[in-house]
Amino acid sequence: MSSQVRTWRPDPPWGNEPSRDTPDALDSFVMEARDRLTNLGFFAAAGVAWILVALVLTTRDPRIDPGAGFVGALLIGLAVGLTTVPIFWLTVFGRHRRIVYRGDWLRAIRRGAWVSIVAAVFVVLRLLGAFHPAIALFILALVTVAEATLSVER
Repeated sequence: MSSQVRTWRPDPPWGNEPSRDTPDALDSFVMEARDRLTNLGFFAAAGVAWILVALVLTTRDPRIDPGAGFVGALLIGLAVGLTTVPIFWLTVFGRHRRIVYRGDWLRAIRRGAWVSIVAAVFVVLRLLGAFHPAIALFILALVTVAEATLSVER
């Protein structure tokens, strides 16, 4: 375990900084294997979802089969949500100086679910001919307020 985790070492007081190419120059922890595998798993699931989106979009016509539009909307929402989950987690991971805190994955999954729902709703509104920028801004404002309420640190 100690060979897998590199710890922070302070710079020497006389001002000679270590070379940035040495392992001792790393001032944060490396990513855990489970986090890396989770990210790769989400990206793989997103890839499968995008392949299903491409399959539905190229083989089904929503004007002929009305259910195809809703299936496509759900698949697009799922694909976008699965793609954004690891991006949200990696953004927070980088912002926290490569330290994982409890709840980071849950927060990233919740935000990915919000993105998934919003994308699916936008596609369904577009299919029904009811999409309007004011409605889209209202939905985005609702999601922003809901996420801000849920993300408050206690």
